[in-house]
Amino acid sequence: MTDTAQHSPATDPALLDALREHVQGALPTTIADLSALVRLPSVSWSAFDPANVRASAEAVADLARSTGVFADDAVRIVRSAVSGDTADAESTGGELGQPAVLAVRPARNGKPTVMLYAHHDVQPQGDDALWETPPFEPTLRGDRLYGRGASDDKAGVMTHIASLRAVHAQFGDDLDLGVVLFVEGEEEFGSRSFRTFLREQKEHLAADVIVVADSDNWSTEVPSITVSLRGNVTFKLTLTTLEHASHSGMFGGAAPDAMIPMVRLLASLHDDDGSVAVEGLTSYDAPVPARSEDELASDAALLPGVRPVGRGDVLSRMWFQPSITVTGMDVPSVANASNTLLPTVSARVSVRVAPGQDASEAAAAVERHLREHVPFGAQIELTEPDAGDGFLVDTAGWAVQEARTAMREGWGNDAVEQGIGGSIPFVSDLAAEFPEAQILVTGVEDPDTRAHSPNESQHLGVLHRAIASETILLARLATRG
Repeated sequence: MTDTAQHSPATDPALLDALREHVQGALPTTIADLSALVRLPSVSWSAFDPANVRASAEAVADLARSTGVFADDAVRIVRSAVSGDTADAESTGGELGQPAVLAVRPARNGKPTVMLYAHHDVQPQGDDALWETPPFEPTLRGDRLYGRGASDDKAGVMTHIASLRAVHAQFGDDLDLGVVLFVEGEEEFGSRSFRTFLREQKEHLAADVIVVADSDNWSTEVPSITVSLRGNVTFKLTLTTLEHASHSGMFGGAAPDAMIPMVRLLASLHDDDGSVAVEGLTSYDAPVPARSEDELASDAALLPGVRPVGRGDVLSRMWFQPSITVTGMDVPSVANASNTLLPTVSARVSVRVAPGQDASEAAAAVERHLREHVPFGAQIELTEPDAGDGFLVDTAGWAVQEARTAMREGWGNDAVEQGIGGSIPFVSDLAAEFPEAQILVTGVEDPDTRAHSPNESQHLGVLHRAIASETILLARLATRG
């Protein structure tokens, strides 16, 4: 780790022009490479074919070699044990996580080292009928490239690749900046082997600056630096009331089917205005930019007459307050419904935890609430837990100032410091493992990206500006004296 001087370099205007020109000229190749990645259905969830994730990792490794920044043998595909398994999972039968790509170029002559993070796995496509075009066939419509992972986060991968190509084109072998490229393969499946990977690769991952390209921007014209992230708690909630299903006409009105307590219990999680009603879940107090409920209704695509939930400033609700969502339920479909009392019902519950609250503390509060409020004596079971802490970025460091400058040069507008209602739990793991590193959370998404949803897309103007900004940031770090 370098003891970097506390001043910004006077980046040569001619160098900036050359970097911008390279990024612009290489954009068709960048989009073609992004399209090739989108064609690989690299869903990391356990029910999907892992061969596709492996193929995606191999493609990313080839892209890393194509930058010219890394020696061929400095680019590796790595799999680590899922946290809780032994480190030597292959020899002991423990479970391995999905393949990640790790490439390392050591720093020289006292220059800093930057770690560039993204992930190459994607969410499942969901219902194909809801897609206007095939989810894994990249499709250009207007200024957007559509496809699952086109933005989250294969555009983040290509931001790093294109930026490294541009920097190498200008500096060549004279590049003294240390670079670690880390492209994870299971972020969408909970980063289950992330902590093991950090421990095993700590020597190679150590960096002065960490750039996590997996977040949002204020708009297609205004960039953002994400300064807060909510944590998350998820679990499967199961309620059981009967040993077996029974005729609803014979026993209905006296015997409680499992749906009755499930509906009542889930309803207890919120007040009448939709605010979370779980004692022990906290909020974070910080000022937020103004955003009206009308703007929220437009951005979130509320139907006419549907009212927002919660109270307080709109962005405070989204960034700094807890939220609880039921993301799935195991019940008979309407088409297969019969006149029976259901003995068991299960739901997947997702809790977003305000930054500053420990995720395990939040999980305990939610479990306590559920057990205290379960109706009719229904048997309750919480299984498949997962939790991750939120994160607050220290904005006082020199790296944030460098990023602000680079974004102004790359976008033509100043960056907005924003919170994100979503969660990137591994960021807190990075901070714990590398406490001296400065973490920058950036990204290529915008309010219309629809990440995780049907018709996900990447705005190509945002992609261009994100690459330009990161390229300039790397050049500034490389020339920092």
